[in-house]
Amino acid sequence: MTINIVVGAAIIRDGRLLAAQRAEPAELAGGWEFPGGKVDSGESDEDALVRECHEELGVKVALGDRVGGDWPLSAGSVLRVWTAGLVEGEPRALEHLELRWLGRDELGTVGWLPGDLPVVEAIAAYLG
Repeated sequence: MTINIVVGAAIIRDGRLLAAQRAEPAELAGGWEFPGGKVDSGESDEDALVRECHEELGVKVALGDRVGGDWPLSAGSVLRVWTAGLVEGEPRALEHLELRWLGRDELGTVGWLPGDLPVVEAIAAYLG
């Protein structure tokens, strides 16, 4: 069975984490996540994440630490997350409903998607 790899960026600036609200598909719309997406065939996880951040947010990022290992998503899919910093541009909601910068004490104020929630707890250690 092939495992689908989804990559996510924990973009941190000034001790705050960038959260993105899904616009689609319908079953995930309104939920909050780490920006990112699927890794294309022949593409490294890191290259996919840099590409996805550019497509979804209009920014260039530099990846930092990998956060944990493979975080389980739906059947046959795993989430791999890296911390990231902005190198160029200001994030824009090009494919999301909304973006928010959340401090450590604000992480619980949005409805994270179930697959992203365990990672949020791990990311808290990187924030202020």
